[in-house]
Amino acid sequence: MSNETMKAVRIHAFGSPDVLQYEDAPKPALQPGEVLVRVHAIGINPPDWYLRDGYRALPPEWRPQVDFPIILGTDISGVVEAVAEDIEGFSAGDEVYSMVRFFSVGESKAYAEYVSVPASELAKKPAGIDHIHAAAAPMSLLTAWQFMVALGHSEPNPLQASPHQPVPLQGKTVLVNGAAGGVGHFAVQVAKLKGARVIAVASGKHETILRDLGADEFIDYTKTPPEDVARDLDLVVDAVGGPTTGRFLQTLKRGGALFPVYPLGFADTGEAEKRSITVSATQVRSSGAQLTELARLLDDGTIRVVIDSTYPLANARQAHERAAKGHIQGKIVLTVGL
Repeated sequence: MSNETMKAVRIHAFGSPDVLQYEDAPKPALQPGEVLVRVHAIGINPPDWYLRDGYRALPPEWRPQVDFPIILGTDISGVVEAVAEDIEGFSAGDEVYSMVRFFSVGESKAYAEYVSVPASELAKKPAGIDHIHAAAAPMSLLTAWQFMVALGHSEPNPLQASPHQPVPLQGKTVLVNGAAGGVGHFAVQVAKLKGARVIAVASGKHETILRDLGADEFIDYTKTPPEDVARDLDLVVDAVGGPTTGRFLQTLKRGGALFPVYPLGFADTGEAEKRSITVSATQVRSSGAQLTELARLLDDGTIRVVIDSTYPLANARQAHERAAKGHIQGKIVLTVGL
C-alpha cells in the first residue's frame, strides 16, 4: 500500500446500512498487470449488501471469511490515473469502466476515489453515455449477457455440476421476471436484441419504461401471478430467483429452460426433468473483453441503462437504504466529484 490516502466507504463489522463509514483509506498502490482508475461513479449491486450484512442468507459454511475493514463494491466508471509498466492498450486519461475482481469477496474495493483494476477486466467506457450510466452497467449487463448470450469464461460453476449454456433466442418467447431491476431491464433488451418475443413481469409502475425498452407484453404481478397466465414459453429468466422460482416450470413448454439468476433455495421436485426443462444458472465473472463488446451496444443506444437514483459516495448509507426498500427501476449509482 502507498502512504497516500483517499476517501472510501468501508465497513468495520457486518450489519445494516449504518455500518457504512465514509472515511480516509490507503490509496491503492499499482501492481503489475493493473491500472489505477480515478473513479467518477460506482454502480451498486445486490452482492454489495450481501457482503455488508455478512452473507446472512447463506449457510454458515458458505460464508466467506474476510478481514476488516472492507471497501464494498465492484462496478466503476472513471479515468485512468496511471498504468503499470507492463500494460498496453490503456494510458492515463482514458475513460474506462469495469466490474472489478468479481468473484473475489472483499477484493473489489469500488466504493472509493481510486481503484486498482486488473487490465484484463477493464474496457474503454462507451463514449455515448456518461460515467453514471456506464458505472450502472457492468455487473447487471454482464449477468444478463453471460446467462443469455455467451458465458465468456471457463470458471467452474459453483452452483451446478455442468457449465451453464445459453439457449438460442431468435424467434423464441422469453419471459423476464423482475424485469424492472438491474439485471431484468437488461435481460429484456438482450432478449429483444437477439430476436425473441419478450414478456416482462414487474409491478405496474414500471410498465411504460419496460415497453419502451422493447417488451412485447407486460404482466403486473401485483394483479396477476405470472405463472397463472403465461404458457408455452421457451425461456424464463427469473431475475428475482430464490425459493419461488419453481413456479415458472408450469409456464414452459417441453424442452424449455428456466434460468434463475439467484438459484439458491430452489428445490427441484423432479418436475423439471419430467418436462425435459433445463434449469441452469451461472455466477457472473469479470470480463474486459465482454465489456468492450457491450460498450458498442451501449454507445449507440442499442442497449440503454435506466437509472433509479444517484447519491454522492459520502451518502452510501442512504443508497443502501433506498435499495432495501426494493422496487428499484434500473440501477442505483454513487457519484464521486460529479
